[in-house]
Amino acid sequence: MPRRLRSAIGFALAGIVLAVLSHPDVAAHVVVAIGEAPLRPVGTDRLLALAGDHLAIALTGLAIMAVLGIGFGILATREGMAPLRHGIDTLAAVAQGIPPVVVVALSMPVLGFGGPPTLLALVAYGIMPVLRGTVAAIEGVSRDAREAGKAIGLSASQVLRQVELPLAAPGILDALRTGLVLAVATGAVGALAGASTLGTPIISGLQNQNILPLMQGACATAALAFLCDAAMLTVAGLWRR
Repeated sequence: MPRRLRSAIGFALAGIVLAVLSHPDVAAHVVVAIGEAPLRPVGTDRLLALAGDHLAIALTGLAIMAVLGIGFGILATREGMAPLRHGIDTLAAVAQGIPPVVVVALSMPVLGFGGPPTLLALVAYGIMPVLRGTVAAIEGVSRDAREAGKAIGLSASQVLRQVELPLAAPGILDALRTGLVLAVATGAVGALAGASTLGTPIISGLQNQNILPLMQGACATAALAFLCDAAMLTVAGLWRR
């Protein structure tokens, strides 16, 4: 069995276990086992609805990351764009260096509550690995492959589309995989801005000193991250084949 497939199965199993732990009945037993009172759990329907909203925000953020990260990554690898590369990399590093909570807090007065500040935070936090992964993947394409494309009469844009991007695709998919996991993790912070995510029961549990919804939200968020990671690993493995 290929290593990537084994990893995908392992991550999927971990996600399933965590999803089971987030179920109100199972989580209540765990809370009792650690000596806490199981007060006001989050119902299964509500938890699934929050997971759907959380995934929608994460996938939207991933789409924006893909457009910006891959776009700037391609730009940074073009001939004559070397002076811009340092600036692009610096901007991405600065964006990732700002904690998501700070991005959400600073953007709320301008973007309002809910999804927009959450999207800004997760895109800012996740664009760097996508950008750097794209640059590394494209630069990893052999010079011989590029020269062969030019030798048969392909233009620079055709070499990019027909040679570089197909050969770099596995590396770019790995970068997007990292971006998706970061988006899922950062999406929980959006609850601070009023976004409907799996961070909502975490914030509620902290505010009400109720460990049960806090545990449910944390386990569900981790489960979603593991399952998304498994899905991206599977896609990347199929592409490589």
